[in-house]
Amino acid sequence: MQISDTAAIVTGGASGLGAATARALAAAGARVFALDLPAAVERAEPVDGIGYVGADVTDPDQVAAAVEQAAAAGVPLRIAVNCAGIGPSARILSRKGPHDLALFRTVIEVNLIGTFNVTTLAAAAIAKTDPLADGQRGVVINTASIAAFDGQVGQAAYAASKGGVVGLTLPAARDLATSGIRVLTIAPGIIDTPMLATVSEEFRAALAEGIPFPKRLGSPDEYAGLALSLIEHDYLNGEVIRFDGALRMAPR
Repeated sequence: MQISDTAAIVTGGASGLGAATARALAAAGARVFALDLPAAVERAEPVDGIGYVGADVTDPDQVAAAVEQAAAAGVPLRIAVNCAGIGPSARILSRKGPHDLALFRTVIEVNLIGTFNVTTLAAAAIAKTDPLADGQRGVVINTASIAAFDGQVGQAAYAASKGGVVGLTLPAARDLATSGIRVLTIAPGIIDTPMLATVSEEFRAALAEGIPFPKRLGSPDEYAGLALSLIEHDYLNGEVIRFDGALRMAPR
């Protein structure tokens, strides 16, 4: 599927993986609608071809309004990439007591329910576009994590939410097949995003040392490149792709 002359929605589009993906899509000729929380949108760097939209992925009305805006862009909405997510750490039992249920619920709400919300509403709009070759209308790419498979100490909520995204992939692809919409998931390893900007170089080096090859952190631009490749390869569907340098996480 070609990227140029299409509309694309990218959640978490004001920073990190989402910002890199939004830039890459815009450079490839898409009209990009980058969804993020209003505070993040205010800090976002202006980029030609990207329109920033303040929206909470867990709010159906806000997402529906953003999808409607993208669908009215004058080019067909064919792409949705879900990058929005949070990753707080807490053990099920710690010196502070049991895991806070509200925190667990919030992580599930943003990472899993938010992904499902955007997938569903974007797919409904994509399904209304004219079909391309083989009846294809578009593609949804979701973001999980290798924590879905190798969750570490303190990652119960995060791993559960990302495991849900992994589990969503195949049934979503099957559900949307009749509408000509593919569904894929990328499961990143350790990526050099703003979340790691505050740690020391020594800590970053230690993280990189544990990666089999290449021994470095992944970059948001590499994630974006993979996302664009998945969009363009029409026979890829219902698959989860690990993007981690062959890393398998230890318990800690």
